[in-house]
Amino acid sequence: MPHTTDGDGGEPRRQRADARLNIDALVEAAKAVFAESGVDAPVRSIAERAGVGVGTLYRHFPLRSDLISAVFRREMDACVAAATDLEAAYPPGEALDRWVMRYTQFVATKRGLAGALHSGDPAYEPLAEYFSTRLAPTLERLLDAATESGEISQRVVAGEFLGAVANLCHDGGPTPSRSGGRAERMVRLLLAGLRSEDVG
Repeated sequence: MPHTTDGDGGEPRRQRADARLNIDALVEAAKAVFAESGVDAPVRSIAERAGVGVGTLYRHFPLRSDLISAVFRREMDACVAAATDLEAAYPPGEALDRWVMRYTQFVATKRGLAGALHSGDPAYEPLAEYFSTRLAPTLERLLDAATESGEISQRVVAGEFLGAVANLCHDGGPTPSRSGGRAERMVRLLLAGLRSEDVG
């Protein structure tokens, strides 16, 4: 029987670690490039920003939709995680407001998100489901807490509210239709509509 040493398997582990670093670099680079140029930006510019070759990009993300989905999943996970921090740091109503504004910034800066989600491309169906199953329950939890504290009186369906915010940031096209400042002002009006008359 061959003798096994502690060094056995070291090379595969190193390769896996390198692959993870490359994937992280590509997702971060794609996030920046998509924000600047939209989801149809040349893959070469993404690879260059990540410091890897185009072949490496395609090895990890054979299809553009794979890379787009990876970027949006990471961003959605960060948005969901932010809710926990906000709940710990602020009263329920303020945590709700801050999270909705965080979500607004997420949607407003994701050029091509609306187009991807509503393109009819089967490749994006899991992304649309991920969007609803991750974000809607997070907002629902924040709404429940703000309602129980008496800080809001008007209840809305979480998924519909998320869709309304997205519509304020996009006009149905693939890129943001309004400046971030204007979209944020309109979303604040939506939030104000949830408030009781006696809540400042």
